[in-house]
Amino acid sequence: MLTKVLIANRGEIACRIIRTCQALGIRTVAVYSDADRNAQHVNMADEAFLLGPAAATESYLLGDKIVALASLAGVDGIHPGYGFLSENPEFARACADAGIAFIGPNTEAIEQMGSKSAAKVIMERAGVPMLPGYHGDDQSDQRLTEEATKIGYPLLVKAAFGGGGKGMRIVEHGDQLAAALATARREAQSAFGNDMLLLERFLAAPRHVEVQVFADAHGHCIYLSDRDCSIQRRHQKVVEEAPAPGLSDTLRQQMGEAAVKAAKAIDYLGAGTVEFLLDDQGRFYFMEMNTRLQVEHPVTEMVTGQDLVHWQLLVASGQPLPLTQQQVEIRGHSLEVRLYAEDPQREFLPATGTLTRFEVPASLRLDSGVVEGDEISPHYDPMIAKLITFGDTRTQAIQQMSRGLQQTQLAGVTSNLAFLGRIINHPQFQAADLDTRFIDTHYAQLTGADDLRHVAAIAAALVISQPGCQRSPWHSVAGFRLNQSPVMHHHLEDDHGERYPLLVKGHWPALTVQLNEVEYQAVIGIDDDQLSLELDGHLCHWPFQRCGESVTLFLPQGPLRFDAVSHQGGDGDDSGEDALKAPMNGTVVTLLCELEQTVEAGQPLLVMEAMKMEYTITAPYAGQVLALPYGPGQQVNDGTALVTLEALEES
Repeated sequence: MLTKVLIANRGEIACRIIRTCQALGIRTVAVYSDADRNAQHVNMADEAFLLGPAAATESYLLGDKIVALASLAGVDGIHPGYGFLSENPEFARACADAGIAFIGPNTEAIEQMGSKSAAKVIMERAGVPMLPGYHGDDQSDQRLTEEATKIGYPLLVKAAFGGGGKGMRIVEHGDQLAAALATARREAQSAFGNDMLLLERFLAAPRHVEVQVFADAHGHCIYLSDRDCSIQRRHQKVVEEAPAPGLSDTLRQQMGEAAVKAAKAIDYLGAGTVEFLLDDQGRFYFMEMNTRLQVEHPVTEMVTGQDLVHWQLLVASGQPLPLTQQQVEIRGHSLEVRLYAEDPQREFLPATGTLTRFEVPASLRLDSGVVEGDEISPHYDPMIAKLITFGDTRTQAIQQMSRGLQQTQLAGVTSNLAFLGRIINHPQFQAADLDTRFIDTHYAQLTGADDLRHVAAIAAALVISQPGCQRSPWHSVAGFRLNQSPVMHHHLEDDHGERYPLLVKGHWPALTVQLNEVEYQAVIGIDDDQLSLELDGHLCHWPFQRCGESVTLFLPQGPLRFDAVSHQGGDGDDSGEDALKAPMNGTVVTLLCELEQTVEAGQPLLVMEAMKMEYTITAPYAGQVLALPYGPGQQVNDGTALVTLEALEES
């Protein structure tokens, strides 16, 4: 067995690997960027080395430097985790050349599967079912356009090297192809260092079903259950489960055997995942093979009772697989949700901030790289944690997840916590009626306003109106009027931009509250960070957190934050200038307009990148470009004006 392992990664997966190494008595070495100096994976490891600045290209993607540090530290293994260098054949080769075990497949397998184009050729020869597509070396726009015409629309443009939804675009019509190719190339080059693309037939509403495979150096290759990963946004998985619901035993076996066939075709070694698209007729097609540990591996661990990182360490040490195919037992059902710092109501715009509260109930398995007090930075993927449940049945696993999400408390950063709860409780999800368009189809239901929002706004206003000891009538003279009940005006804004003008009258704890000209009778009680609110006879109990003039209420549907704001500039006052500002910290990628150019409303003006995704800034109205203060490569902060646009006078 290996004795000392360097983890060439960060965040959740680095912490996950360290935990298994610690359980096995293996010493660990972490690497970190300037932004991660105080990160949890650094604190957990036995020792750690600084790589460089925050940017991944100057830190976590420096393969040669990581290998040099590994040699300096005297490790005998390097675990790449997922992302970054995990599927980089040059990195795997450098590890081997340094005499260090790469805890992953051999270099040749990574090279063959690292190019989706080459992978499809190999799989086709191996007899694995394939979708029609183009995966050739000629990358000219002319050739890609010709091949697109042959394949037919809609089609999918995909980065040939990489995954995670980056460098991927759906093209419905031919006139959209040129723009999709340009954007996909930029994202692919930025994320993977290679802008090669492929095209394939787009199935409108397939399921995404994948199979976990494992192979050792002794000729053994098996599959460990399957997973459904159909619930996605921007081609990135949000909810995963094992085993995939609704598959017949025959189909499940066929997919498992096809996955093993795919692995054997490239003499695979270690953990890998073969991903398939499954149509409504039960036909499945090879999509890609990920030559690494998947983000969603915990659900497979839960239903098999195995530690897949332990298996990786065994294989990398030259030992055989712990089980044969006949010994693999699948028991119960497991769900995983990815908790992201993002705003589902703003098209999943990533968010940054400090976790002022982060509490997860013991009923959920928590895989995370952050704790309360940590910062979600703009430099890396916005995933906060993975939350996992297990039940004897799928229904039990769903019920446990639903309750666990209700009990999770998260404040300080906008998240998709409430969004996840709505997915889990959606009737179609509970009926296992799944496809990759699920979120798009039900977006309005999954992101709509909460029924309790107005009640919560009243609770927040009452919390803010009592900044000191609630038991003393003399702690504040705010709203004082001689011989009359105190009156206080509050203007709150929730974390989705909706505003609430409130008028609070009376004496604590029984008050009259007016919101949008509707009057309520309220009785409020606060005990530490718990409040009770009786509103017109309806009693609610909620945990809350107050930070200055901001209050976060932890509702059963998810957290909701309210900030006290000026009553100036209410709804409808936006002139459109906000559309010309950076939606978050990021980097300008390219300018799509020039100074003094006249542009139409909706015309793209520039592209910026944040948290590994591109965002296009478009003109909110027709006008003339007066200033472009930032150029390609320059970093900008949230709210920075990126374009000055003078509106055209209406004729």
